[in-house]
Amino acid sequence: MARKMLVDGELSQTNAEEAHYDFDLFVIGAGSGGVRAARFSANYGAKVGICELPFHPISSEVIGGVGGTCVIRGCVPKKILVYGAAYGGEIEDARNYGWEVNENLDFNWKKLLHKKTDEIIRLNGIYKRLLSNAGVKSFEGEGKIVGPNEVEVTQLDGTKLSYSAKHILIATGSRAHRLPIPGQELAITSDEALSLEDLPKRAVVLGGGYIAVEFASIWRGLGATVDLFFRKELPLRGFDDEMRAVVARNLEGRGINLHPRTNLTELIKTDNGIKVVTDHGEELIADVVLFATGRVPNSKRLNLEAVGVELDKTGAVKVDEYSRTNIPSIWAVGDVTNRMNLTPVALMEGTCFAKTVFGGESSKPDYSNIPCAVFSIPPLSVVGLSEEQAIEKANGDVLVFTSTFNPMKNTISGRQEKTVMKLVVDVETDKVLGASMCGPDAPEIMQGIAVALKCGATKAQFDSTVGIHPSAAEEFVTMRSVSRRVPAGGKPKTNL
Repeated sequence: MARKMLVDGELSQTNAEEAHYDFDLFVIGAGSGGVRAARFSANYGAKVGICELPFHPISSEVIGGVGGTCVIRGCVPKKILVYGAAYGGEIEDARNYGWEVNENLDFNWKKLLHKKTDEIIRLNGIYKRLLSNAGVKSFEGEGKIVGPNEVEVTQLDGTKLSYSAKHILIATGSRAHRLPIPGQELAITSDEALSLEDLPKRAVVLGGGYIAVEFASIWRGLGATVDLFFRKELPLRGFDDEMRAVVARNLEGRGINLHPRTNLTELIKTDNGIKVVTDHGEELIADVVLFATGRVPNSKRLNLEAVGVELDKTGAVKVDEYSRTNIPSIWAVGDVTNRMNLTPVALMEGTCFAKTVFGGESSKPDYSNIPCAVFSIPPLSVVGLSEEQAIEKANGDVLVFTSTFNPMKNTISGRQEKTVMKLVVDVETDKVLGASMCGPDAPEIMQGIAVALKCGATKAQFDSTVGIHPSAAEEFVTMRSVSRRVPAGGKPKTNL
């Protein structure tokens, strides 16, 4: 059947006189973005092939699995462990709700680990079926690009298969980065942290981003002593400073020891565990040390330089606004491009790619007002601009509305942990530029707020919306009093 394809920036009708290719599209990497692009392209009538490394919970240069990082060793298993860890606090809180809880509670780490592994194996199977049902031809092995229209797949037995493709899509994601310090081999990354044989009693976490904060919360919730080390004054650099301070306070309130402006310089194996040495000369012993110091694009083994695909200094594949590389037949989506490294963003990029190349609809990913969440306990979720970003980008003054309160559940349980909500508003247009929340159910609430911001909602529209009572979410439509007005070019409340 004839299809419209993007050729040299223009949509053109394919015909029988064109060069023959084994596939219209070959995708390297079957994670979220690659699977989405493959399925949707096939649904448009394209003949699609995809390759992925063999499955295992812990990745390496030659280990992966259909479903990718998010499903196998990222968002999904992490969230399962967060759920498990949250029960510790829930059980404590239950006492004041009349539950007579036995003091001698037992937690079975191996049972949770087994359930988590069962779930990622189930999801791996679902992703394989999604590809098969869409008519996508799957290959297990390592893919690399050997020409603008040629890929080579090395199978598990070493056999090499070569295929031609009109379009090639790179969707190989990213991998955890290790800090190059003496004893680094004693540390683990998030891959291993999700599959530890034994639950640590003493954990050290290095890093101030999502992964560091989330694993600190998980291990502390499961009863471990946790020390969190990070370079800045507050964790979660890049988020709203006021909300970062709230998260830090909550982490400390849950019993996590914070070590701001501190780095690790050496790890030493001892009979009693791993000796951790800091740049302040501190020493402590841990059962496990987690490096949560960022991720690097998976581009090293793809043969990209030989083909002429341009990379940036981090190894990320350079693409234009349509996800196309400097080689017209080669494209890239997801974390390997290091744009906005979130699973739903990779899905969006994969969808736009399929529409553009095979759907006859020129489509660019829109990175504005993308919501996200940090699944700490309790979680932080945001959408739109932080206060700092709003002040920098707005043409005029900015209004900041905040609400800090004790959630109704805590008034009975006695837990001393405030929920904080925030709206940032452009004075001139009344448009809500950003929203933040740290507290129970923040991600569930923020998804709805994201729809409002995507539609360009004003503060007046928020105010005219009837709340759901009693709920925490209703605070977003009842914040009437301005907390502060920041003049154009002014300074936010916190500037750390």
